Amino acid sequence: MGPEDGELYEPEPARGDRFLINGRDQGGRFALVEHRLPPKVLAAPVHKHTREDEFSFILEGSVGARFGDEEEVVASPGDLVFKPRGEWHTFWNAGDTPARLLEIISPGGLEELFRWLDQLTEELSPEALQEKAELYGGSTDIEATMALVKKHGLIF
Repeated sequence: MGPEDGELYEPEPARGDRFLINGRDQGGRFALVEHRLPPKVLAAPVHKHTREDEFSFILEGSVGARFGDEEEVVASPGDLVFKPRGEWHTFWNAGDTPARLLEIISPGGLEELFRWLDQLTEELSPEALQEKAELYGGSTDIEATMALVKKHGLIF
């Protein structure tokens, strides 16, 4: 695959995704997605999922990540961030330049939620987002999300 191969979604000014390996093509074992984050963009609401672990390998830029109630880290190129199943988390571009990261999802399947969100043409209500997340064994926390948006001046 070349640097622009795969299934690419780049809605402005939101997170863009390039789907490199789909779980459905790998017997559900894992998926690989490249997230592209414009400056100060929150990639997802504060959420947790019960079925998958996620590993984010930072390729470019600064990526902030939140775990649990308030623990935060900022990762740089070459850093690997582990987001285990069952733990509240989110991530965002913590810098003023674009950020890119590879997201390894094990087992695969959650990337289908990313794909669905990338194709939305209208804003979702918090209730509709929660309902969709539940189909993938997930939960969202909009109150914690909005507090994080305010704290860091993020776009959501």
